[in-house]
Amino acid sequence: MQNDNLKSYLNLHLIVFIWGFTAILGALITISADAIVWYRMLFAALFLGFFLLFKKKPFRIPIRSFLKLIFVGLLIALHWLFFFHAIHVSNVSITLSVFSLGAFFASILEPLFYGRKVLWYEVFFGLIIIAGLALIMNVEVSYFAGMLYALVSIILGVLFTLMNGKLIEKHDSAIIAFYEFLAGVFFITIYYLFQGKFSVSFFQLTFNNWMLLLILASVCTAYAFTASVKVMEKLSPYTVMLTTNLEPVYGIVLAYFIIGGKEKMSASFYIGAIIIIITVILNGVIKHRQKKALNRVQQ
Repeated sequence: MQNDNLKSYLNLHLIVFIWGFTAILGALITISADAIVWYRMLFAALFLGFFLLFKKKPFRIPIRSFLKLIFVGLLIALHWLFFFHAIHVSNVSITLSVFSLGAFFASILEPLFYGRKVLWYEVFFGLIIIAGLALIMNVEVSYFAGMLYALVSIILGVLFTLMNGKLIEKHDSAIIAFYEFLAGVFFITIYYLFQGKFSVSFFQLTFNNWMLLLILASVCTAYAFTASVKVMEKLSPYTVMLTTNLEPVYGIVLAYFIIGGKEKMSASFYIGAIIIIITVILNGVIKHRQKKALNRVQQ
């Protein structure tokens, strides 16, 4: 069991590292945020559909679960819409730094979803992360609009992560992701039809955009999202959210070397980022020690 948890935790770090590329791809793709999300969810659903057919997995699920997946799909679509819009009005570093608030929101909401007591150190670590974020916001006020969009995005992200933590108890992770992506495509398509946004030019993308979208949909979405749901069989949503706080670290470092210029931030920004990293490490240490103590008691 402990080896399974360690394997899941290491796999989660790989997923978070892959997600670090997501924001960079969003910054490099030269179409609107809603178009990125539509293409991303459509291609990801197609990739997962072929995967499920290849594995000969049944597509049928109870109607109640189907309705839940549709709702979560809407949350995911909105989460990504705000995420990519935040990147476009600010930058990768600012957007990802705000995502560190996910752990604090998860520490408050997870006990409500799972009926367990609030752990003091989870809330404490969440408050430290807020302090690190406050330091960042204090010196980067010109990106305030991007921070607000990112804040809405991460709240939606915590909600769908908690709901998926429940859904994975009864359904396969690939099935969950497949229906959620289809639902997201459906809602954005309805919006586009009412707004009359579909046109010939909408589908006329540059070769570079097509390639970046395919990478985004396959590696960073179809694989990474499904795997992130899968690890919640072994790890709590709070641990997933807190580990996801390393996404800003990976993303900011990658953006600095790949994009450059626009991603160079002030010294206070990096101090705030270091505070967040240390908090994530401390949470991992405490949880590891608690599991070792529990195992000794059970033996």
